[in-house]
Amino acid sequence: MPEAPVNGIRLYYEEHGEGAPIACIHGTGSSALVWGDAVEKLARLGRVITYDRRGHTRSERPEPYERTTVTEHADDAAALLDALAAVPAVVIGRSYGGTVATDLALRYPDRVRALVLLEADAPGLAPAADGWVSGLNDRLREVAGQAGVDAVGEALINEVAGESAWRSFPKEIRRMWAQNGPAVLAEVRYEGPHADAAALATIEQPVLLMAAADSPPEFHEPNEVMADALPNARTALVGGGHLIDPADPEVLAFIREVLERT
Repeated sequence: MPEAPVNGIRLYYEEHGEGAPIACIHGTGSSALVWGDAVEKLARLGRVITYDRRGHTRSERPEPYERTTVTEHADDAAALLDALAAVPAVVIGRSYGGTVATDLALRYPDRVRALVLLEADAPGLAPAADGWVSGLNDRLREVAGQAGVDAVGEALINEVAGESAWRSFPKEIRRMWAQNGPAVLAEVRYEGPHADAAALATIEQPVLLMAAADSPPEFHEPNEVMADALPNARTALVGGGHLIDPADPEVLAFIREVLERT
């Protein structure tokens, strides 16, 4: 099982394909498992690196693991890319992973060639989204208190993607969410510091901001804020809900364009 020692912990990772690096950062409570068939499509464009973030599935979970920050995960991502000699990378971030990817571009710009943000958040800049996340934090802690931490992953999916999404997952994926309950609770605190609009304006790399038509309106607000702040951003709206396909044709076309240009 490939692992890299990073910032005092062990991170599980996988590599597929060859060429320009394409790094995938998953969202809260998931792992490299969630990229599924998208990896094969992305690997036609370059060297795809997926990994389990700190506290998730096959990577090490510090004990106790009650608090974490976006910056901590961005530091891990930068160190992993350095360890694998995979810079600069096109970085695809889903949900919380997109927020991590944004922080990576801000503080480690030489590691990032371009960003693909699949309904990432913009903490501190999107009031409606911030309020939604705060309420989610309260609801998930209530679930943990009543049904146990193993129930938190299902509750999260029901909130962001609906009960039908949970039922559609294979047993392995549902088990993953159940086991990652502690990581979910650590991340939904969304502790700062967070970037402001002036900081986002310094990200010069091309950025694709993806939103899903069926997601709650609070999920669209961060994209709108970031589209205004980022100097080289474009937006795209796709069908379906929050779990946007990382190999959507819009994503593949954007990555192909970035790699051909650079």
